[in-house]
Amino acid sequence: MLNKIQKRNLTKRDYLTLSSMIFALFFGAGNLIFPLHLGQLAGSHWGVAALGFLVTAVLLPLLSVLAVCVTKSKGVYDIGKPLGATFAIVFMVLIHFTIGPFFGTPRTATVSFTVGLAPFFSARYQTLALLVFSAAFFGLAYYLSLEQHKIMARVGKLLNPLFLLLLVVIFFVAFSSPLASAGNTAATAAYQTAGFTNGFLQGYNTMDALAGLALGVTIVTAVNFMGQTDPNKAAWVTARAGLFSMSFEGVIYVLLILLGSQSLGLFKLSDNGGVAFNQIVNHYMGAFGQAVLAVLIITTCLTTAIGLVAAFAQDFHKHFSFLSYKGWLRLTCLASFLTANVGLNQIIAWSTPVLMFLYPLAMALIFLSILSPLFHKAAVVYRWVVVFTVVPALFDMMAAFPAAVSQSALGRAMAHVQSFMPLAASGMDWLVPALVGAVFGTLHYLMLQHSKPTVSASEHN
Repeated sequence: MLNKIQKRNLTKRDYLTLSSMIFALFFGAGNLIFPLHLGQLAGSHWGVAALGFLVTAVLLPLLSVLAVCVTKSKGVYDIGKPLGATFAIVFMVLIHFTIGPFFGTPRTATVSFTVGLAPFFSARYQTLALLVFSAAFFGLAYYLSLEQHKIMARVGKLLNPLFLLLLVVIFFVAFSSPLASAGNTAATAAYQTAGFTNGFLQGYNTMDALAGLALGVTIVTAVNFMGQTDPNKAAWVTARAGLFSMSFEGVIYVLLILLGSQSLGLFKLSDNGGVAFNQIVNHYMGAFGQAVLAVLIITTCLTTAIGLVAAFAQDFHKHFSFLSYKGWLRLTCLASFLTANVGLNQIIAWSTPVLMFLYPLAMALIFLSILSPLFHKAAVVYRWVVVFTVVPALFDMMAAFPAAVSQSALGRAMAHVQSFMPLAASGMDWLVPALVGAVFGTLHYLMLQHSKPTVSASEHN
C-alpha cells in the first residue's frame, strides 16, 4: 500500500495533526492519575518531585522516539536487534505484553471506569458495570483500529482535541479557586528527603518510555501514509512532531502535579490518582463535573488504547505472520478485556515489578540506540551494557513484588544481596552497573577496532 502513496511536503497543519496524534497515543490512563497522585504524595515538595517525574515521563519517552528515528527503526524489534534476533523477539514480546494486554491496555479501560463511571453505580453493580463497559470500550478500540491509515485522523483530529478542551475546562476552574497553596501542604516522609528520586520512579508507571519504543511502528506508519516514505525524512518528521507533543505533555504533567498538591488543602491522601481526580472534580463542578470527567477520561484512555492495540497487532503480524493484522488485533483486544476485569488496584500492584525490570533495560537500549552512530551499532557494546543492567533489574523486580513474593525466602535473600549495591535504597541500583558496562563495552569495541588489520592502498590495488 505504501508504494501507492504520493510523496509530498508536509504543511504546518500536517505537523499539528501528527503532533496531536503522538500526544494522544502517549497520554492515557496513567498519565492522568499518576502525576495527580504524585502531587499528593509530594505536597510542598511537588516541584522537585515534578522534575524527577519529567525525566522518566517526558524526557525518556522523547528519547525513545528519537531512538527510533536515529536507528531508522520501525518498531521495538529493531531497537533490540543489535543483540541478536532472539533477544529482539523476546524483548519485543515482553514490551508489548507489558504495555499491552497484561497491564497497560487493560488499565485504559479500568481507569476510564474507575474515575469516570464508577461513581454512577452502587457497589452492588460495580463488577457487572465494569464487565459491560470494558466490552464496549475494547469493541470500540477494535473498530477504530481496523483501518491503519485512518488512525491518525481519528485520534489526532477528533478524539485528542476533545480531550484537551475538557482538560482545559477542569484546569481553569480548579486554578481559579485553589484548595490550598501548594507550598504549605504536607509531604509524605519519602518525599521530604528524596523527592526527585521518588518522582523519577513514579514516572515508570506511565509506561511511556516502553510505549515510545512500541508505538514507533504506529507513528512511522502514520508518517509514511502522509507521504513521507523516505526513512531519513520520516525520521526527521517524527522527531520534530515528537518534540512538540512531549513538551506539551510535560506542561500538563506539571499542572496535574500542582493540582494534586493543592488538593491536600481539603482532601486526604488518596489510594490512587483516580480517587483524587473524582474528589477534585466533584468538589468544583458536582454531578456535571463528574459527567465531564467521564467523557474526558474515556476519551484520553480510548486514544491510548487504539495506539497500543494497533502497535501490538502491527508488530506481531510482522514477526508472527500466521495471524493477520486483524487477527492479532482481535486477540489483543479480547485479552485486554479479560485482564481489565481483574481491577485497577491489582493491575497496578502486579505491573510495578515488571516495570522495575523492563525500564532499566529500556533506558539502556534507548541511550545505546541514540549513541549507536558513534560505535556503528557494535553488538559488543550492547552486550556489556545489557548484561550489567539485567542483574540489578532482576533484584529491583523482586523487591517490588507484593509481599507474597518479595517476603519469600528467595525474596529476602535477594534483598540482602541488593542492600550492598550502590543506590539500592533509591531503586536506582542498575545505574552504576550500566555505566560500568558502558565503559567495558566501549573499551572492548576500541580494542577490536585497533586489532583490525589495516590495508594499504597498494595492497588494496
